[in-house]
Amino acid sequence: MEELIRALPKAELHVHVEGTLEPEMMFDLAARNGVALRFASVEEVRAAYAFTDLQSFLDIYYEGMAVLLTERDFHDLARAYFQRAHTDGVRHAELFFDPQAHTGRAVPFETVVNGLHAAIEEARAEFGISALLILCFLRHLPAEQAMATLEEALPFLDRIAAVGLDSSEAGHPPADFVEVYARARAEGLRAVAHAGEEGPPEYVRQALDLLGVERIDHGVRSEEDPALLERLVREGVPLTMCPLSNVKLRVVDRLEDHNLKRLLDAGVRVLINSDDPAYFGGYIGQNYVETAEALALTRDEVVTIARNSLEATFLDDAAKAELLAEIDEVAARLV
Repeated sequence: MEELIRALPKAELHVHVEGTLEPEMMFDLAARNGVALRFASVEEVRAAYAFTDLQSFLDIYYEGMAVLLTERDFHDLARAYFQRAHTDGVRHAELFFDPQAHTGRAVPFETVVNGLHAAIEEARAEFGISALLILCFLRHLPAEQAMATLEEALPFLDRIAAVGLDSSEAGHPPADFVEVYARARAEGLRAVAHAGEEGPPEYVRQALDLLGVERIDHGVRSEEDPALLERLVREGVPLTMCPLSNVKLRVVDRLEDHNLKRLLDAGVRVLINSDDPAYFGGYIGQNYVETAEALALTRDEVVTIARNSLEATFLDDAAKAELLAEIDEVAARLV
């Protein structure tokens, strides 16, 4: 099964580039930029990754970002992700990034985008991976700040494909961001949003109806609302699920308890992704391998999930068709 998983062409559509900051790189960048860390060693950093919920993770996640200051830093961060993704068979990635977490530290917006874009160009040439950027708004901050961030992004729309919504979900409904999403879509950007991870199924419904999103990031709790679940199946809404993240953040107690397989059996277009792999113990390949084992996924089901990932991308039809043809070839050879 693992040979099949690594070989399958796949897309990763739910990964926060800041969440790929490994402790070793955190220390390297801290030294390069003269940033003091409260941790004495890599081992001490990893020991701090004992999260009880989403907020306990976010606290250390934002703290770690302090080492990211220059274009070179953002380039090196993204390049390291692409190297790992390449070994996992990723052919296309749509990377979340959190500009407010950087501009709030006086790091210019263009520094972030230019560094990430340089790594994307290299990934295409060196690894054959295409990539797009998704600008995420921090939902724990006021919607007015999200709109200001969108205004900052306007000169760089040739490098940004979509907007998203992340950070603390509980108590921060999608309905708060209707205006900024409407503006983003008017500017030609696609739309996704985190919903139904810690927040209720109603947040999934709001993301679809009020924000006009095309994918739901996580969506684990959608199962609690039968009418919503039926709608997700009927409309073919992709759920970019992140199993190892859900276990690490106590959304589910054990991987064996995850509802991905039940949703797949119900006809929902589920995907497997890594979320913040440096913090949650596995990149996309590891998420596939451990989930397949824990939920007893068949080889055909693994192929279906990989196919779902390619079909749910924001690539044009020709690029999708090329990747889907590749997945058919691999499946015919290895299934």
